[in-house]
Amino acid sequence: MIDPASLPYRPCAGAMMINHARQVFVGQRLDTTLEAWQMPQGGIDPGEDARAAAIRELGEETGVAPGFLEFIAEAPEELTYDLPPELIGKVWQGRYRGQRQRWFLFRFTGADRDIDIQTTHPEFRAWRWADPRDLPEIIVPFKRPLYEQVLTAFSDHLG
Repeated sequence: MIDPASLPYRPCAGAMMINHARQVFVGQRLDTTLEAWQMPQGGIDPGEDARAAAIRELGEETGVAPGFLEFIAEAPEELTYDLPPELIGKVWQGRYRGQRQRWFLFRFTGADRDIDIQTTHPEFRAWRWADPRDLPEIIVPFKRPLYEQVLTAFSDHLG
């Protein structure tokens, strides 16, 4: 049995992308049958800037070109979450206990037709715009506290 406390957190960048109506992009992952939704996120490559990683992840997961993104804010601190015990040792080749994330808020300046989740390596099977207040209820339960922290960090911009 792996002791989670002995494992590090995976460095990660998360992106909250809002449209003109201040709704948040969320996608349903391909690798699960859960009805849970999530915002784009992914690992930070060695030597990669966290904001650049967030923009890269948005492109890889939503097909949105950087020209359609307007940077608004960065969460003031790194946020973490732990995997549930049943996932430790199964996700990320068992190397991590969870993720430590830098979160960024972007305004999407394009149209819905500029979003294409059928990317080179698709991660989402569906996407939609969600009210930010609904995020904690539609996310996988173990990420709920993290999403509440992200919402708090960006609350001045979501009003």
